[in-house]
Amino acid sequence: MRKTSLMISAALCSIAVPALAQNQTAPQAGAETNAEDNGEIIVTATRRDEQLSDVPLAVSAIGGQALQNSGVTDIRALNQLAPSLIVSGATSESNFTARIRGIGTVGENPGLESSVALFIDGVYRSRTGVGLSELGEVERVEVLRGPQGTLFGRNASAGLLNIVTKKPSFEFGAYGAATYGNYDYLRLEGGVTGPIVSDKLAAKLEGVYMKRDGFVKQVTLGQPDVNDRDRYLLRGQLLFEPNADISFRVIGDYSERSENCCAGLFLNPIRNLSRANAAGSGAENVVQSANTLAPLLNALGANYQFAPTGVPFVRRTATTPGFPYGADSTDYGVSGELKWDLGGAQLTSVSAYRNYHFKTGQDSDFMALDLLHIVDQDRRFKTFTQELRLQGKLFNDRLDWLVGGYYADETLISEQNTQYGADYEKFANCLTIAALVPTALQTSNPYCINVATVQGTITTLSGLPVGDPRRALIPALGALIANPARPGFGSLAAALGQPNIAIGNTGYNNRFRQKSTNYAFFTHNVIDIVPDKLQLTLGARYTHEKKDLSATVNATNTICPLLVNSPLQSFAGTVCSINGTGIGFVGTEPGTTRSESQWTGTAVLSWKPIDEVLLYASYSKGYKAGGYNLDVSALDRTCNATFDAACAARLALPANTPFNGRPEASDLQFDAEKVTAYEVGFKLDTRQFDLNVAAFYSAFDNYQLNTFNGLTFEVTNVQGCKDNLNGGDRDASSVTGACAANRLKPGVVSKGVEAEFFVYPARHLTLNGGITYLNSRYRNNLVGTGGRALSPVLFQLPGRRTFSAAYTVTAAVSYTPPITDSLSALFYLDTRLQSDVNTGSDLDLEKVQDGYALVNGRIGLLGPNRKWSLEFWGQNLFNKKYQQVAADAPGQGSGTFRAVAAAAATGLAGTANQLYIAFPGEPRTYGVTARFRY
Repeated sequence: MRKTSLMISAALCSIAVPALAQNQTAPQAGAETNAEDNGEIIVTATRRDEQLSDVPLAVSAIGGQALQNSGVTDIRALNQLAPSLIVSGATSESNFTARIRGIGTVGENPGLESSVALFIDGVYRSRTGVGLSELGEVERVEVLRGPQGTLFGRNASAGLLNIVTKKPSFEFGAYGAATYGNYDYLRLEGGVTGPIVSDKLAAKLEGVYMKRDGFVKQVTLGQPDVNDRDRYLLRGQLLFEPNADISFRVIGDYSERSENCCAGLFLNPIRNLSRANAAGSGAENVVQSANTLAPLLNALGANYQFAPTGVPFVRRTATTPGFPYGADSTDYGVSGELKWDLGGAQLTSVSAYRNYHFKTGQDSDFMALDLLHIVDQDRRFKTFTQELRLQGKLFNDRLDWLVGGYYADETLISEQNTQYGADYEKFANCLTIAALVPTALQTSNPYCINVATVQGTITTLSGLPVGDPRRALIPALGALIANPARPGFGSLAAALGQPNIAIGNTGYNNRFRQKSTNYAFFTHNVIDIVPDKLQLTLGARYTHEKKDLSATVNATNTICPLLVNSPLQSFAGTVCSINGTGIGFVGTEPGTTRSESQWTGTAVLSWKPIDEVLLYASYSKGYKAGGYNLDVSALDRTCNATFDAACAARLALPANTPFNGRPEASDLQFDAEKVTAYEVGFKLDTRQFDLNVAAFYSAFDNYQLNTFNGLTFEVTNVQGCKDNLNGGDRDASSVTGACAANRLKPGVVSKGVEAEFFVYPARHLTLNGGITYLNSRYRNNLVGTGGRALSPVLFQLPGRRTFSAAYTVTAAVSYTPPITDSLSALFYLDTRLQSDVNTGSDLDLEKVQDGYALVNGRIGLLGPNRKWSLEFWGQNLFNKKYQQVAADAPGQGSGTFRAVAAAAATGLAGTANQLYIAFPGEPRTYGVTARFRY
């Protein structure tokens, strides 16, 4: 951390390497602003054309030239330019997550929408992953921070990304760019625009094609390298302006991706952990030793690609032949935007239909041994949205009013086929026998069990005196070798009368269909109390959302329920890691429909003591709807009272209550996320220097947390409890630590300070940057949905930071000196520097990414008025290895450092051998780009 602080201090002092390009473009055109023409950016974040310095909310506006200089082609690269934003992802680029001020929703579960809404040309995109397609020619990107709902059709609890592409022109024009770089990177982009009917009808057609080899080396013969790129975008637009009062813009686009992404790389440290003193607690009591699981799995064929000590990971992987990380997606749609000046008011209508489909496959164990794989994960979204706004002015322009309505209809279909691999039964046998009779472990044996050694152990145990507790092991060992021709789980199945069933290539396939309808009414009004000096903004929103769910889950893992419902249920854990519950329910059954309504709003008081200074204070309430966890892990397992002492009590619970021993649709529900936010801000706008500062505090009720537990995703609403739970939220129990419903309070608080600046120190030179200090944390005394005890998986959350850095600095310098009367040069550098971040949603200590800095650069030769350019560029110039997200390697060990350290006091496991994976950021890339514009 000390190193990170020094890096931050150096960046602040030098200013020459920061990056918040919020003012780097002149109004609308996106051209670079120099000291001699310091133009203001005009933004539409408030649905009015306003200068950024006059907008009383925290918003960053990034112009097209700044995006181009930084190499931004999708929303992921916005990290370099907006310090309070972080976009990251893991197993698929279709599931990336955007976080603002430390708050976001993990995107791996299709049932959850993002806390950060994404709009492209006024159209809400229901999942952030669509923004990872190529964007084409962009006019600007606006990053709105804090809850939104009184200005845009769709509401959001944490913030909003508003992407505005360039519209058609009534003057003929064309542009093109060709890029080539390392990893055989090829990107072609071009477009043409111009009038069709004089000044009445204009059109624009543009396209992007991008292809790149994978940067993760594949060592399994015959398998492709991973994390490649292969995508394209086509977009066509028509702009119809029959007179000065009416403008109608139609946009149709189609994008496609067919890629091999994304690899999980094994992350250091690779180790076992235990306690030096069984009764002791604390980090000083934890002892490290060589990992015992990795050699076992390597002996079975894992071919782990571990990094040397001191290196976090290597960009190299070995996967199971025939199971690549396939990622295919199509995204297309059409929208129409009507703007009509009615005289006393202006009408805006935005209608859109979107179809988003992505299909993935995955080697889910991330190594060459075939333990787990996803054969087909297929998700489809069909969305219709309609937004209407009417706005105008009254009382001699003292009231600037806006009213609007929004409607959305979406059908989501999610299908997934998850299977145990061909090697899983042997793997399960190895783990089982290693725990019971380590000397009988024989990896060269097809079933991993030396039957003779087990028989000898049974004979030895049988000779012990009657009453010796060690004799209790005899029945279990006998069952494991009852069928010597297939010892292990095959023998257990035979002992239960099913000798022919196996584990390999079983699992489940499911199909969820969710129908969602949403309508809302909103208003946003600006009252001039003292004209041009003191303003009061009042906004309100009413939202109603309804979701209907139907599902079928076909479970083919028959050995799991066989063991669970038998005297041998102690063996069930290893082979029940994939939920073996098979169900089906339709929309007429209890729990398959949820309907909710919510009022939210905002109030802002802003004051301009002088023309160059704006002060404001705001209060707002935000909201994001509840829904369904579309993952079978959420379903309650069927229990059998004959073999489970606690089952009878569970079965006595009413229907549609948690943990009642019956899988029901209500098991999948999670509640709405709500936020109360406060903000005070200061904006200074001068010819040579702009500064924006905001201090904020946001408290989140029912924060929707999606956590990967090593095999599946758990969704819970994180809440705080007003009462002291006496450590019940930090132990190994899912029973202790509950809270009464009337004693709940917000469980997550995000607070901090943001500062953004823009400086013109000399002709042709611009400097801009930002710094965010963020304290985004889970509170102490945490509980889950409805006040239920927090899941043991989440025992590390109380009192700790969310997925966020304490400090983030971004900065950029752009210098375009003239060389001749017609030629100029381009020198550009930007950076993002952030302090430590825990990149795991369960906050395992092993998943912390140390603070680091990323630096991008570009040099070029520019023709007259940028009609052409030749640019040499580099991204991640210092080839920093960093992880976007870290996770438990599925099925490969258990335990974590903090669990072992706290074991004596909490009942958590006192040993650990868990392996971890990291999803890496991109390495150093470099290349050359040639552009022209006519």
